[in-house]
Amino acid sequence: MKNVDERSQLMNGMEVPERSRRNLLTYIYSPQKYAMRKTVLIPFLFLGLAACNGGGSKQETTTDSTATTADTTMHHHMDSTQAVAPLAAVPDSAKVFFVNLKNGQKIKSPYKVEMGVKGMAVDSAGKLKPNSGHFHILIDAGDSTAAGTVVPKDSTHLHFGNAQKETELKLTPGEHRLTLQYADGLHRSYGAKLATSVNVTVQK
Repeated sequence: MKNVDERSQLMNGMEVPERSRRNLLTYIYSPQKYAMRKTVLIPFLFLGLAACNGGGSKQETTTDSTATTADTTMHHHMDSTQAVAPLAAVPDSAKVFFVNLKNGQKIKSPYKVEMGVKGMAVDSAGKLKPNSGHFHILIDAGDSTAAGTVVPKDSTHLHFGNAQKETELKLTPGEHRLTLQYADGLHRSYGAKLATSVNVTVQK
């Protein structure tokens, strides 16, 4: 206990007898004691390295798991795409038409266009329902979109997927060909059977 007290005093800068000071310094800086301290530290170094390696293995496992999840999600998406029902047949009596536009009509822009359909229901896009669909207007983009083809969405292919039956068209002055195209809940065209076109002249 005495050595312990004197060692504490020496480490704290307090005065201790000269003989005790030499003995304590010999104890603290003794090569044998240093070797013992080094031997005690080595196992802790190995434990630290093992912990680092274990962390790396865990990261690789996480990455593989993520990749597997992504692959599974992709396969599910592909399966759901392949399971989509084919385009439904169009009833013989069904037809689409412009309510307030006739071929050769002169109009001013903007013009409120009204759209109509017979033999089919008008529903929002997103779900497939029998004998139903929604409108699209093609501006100078052909007389119809091929049956089963998804109608493009751009400045010349206007979509009305919220079951709208009217819209306001802003057209440049001159002649234009407008086509009313009906499509199912996935925007797949019903083809020429449910399409109609008119030529109009937009006056300045």
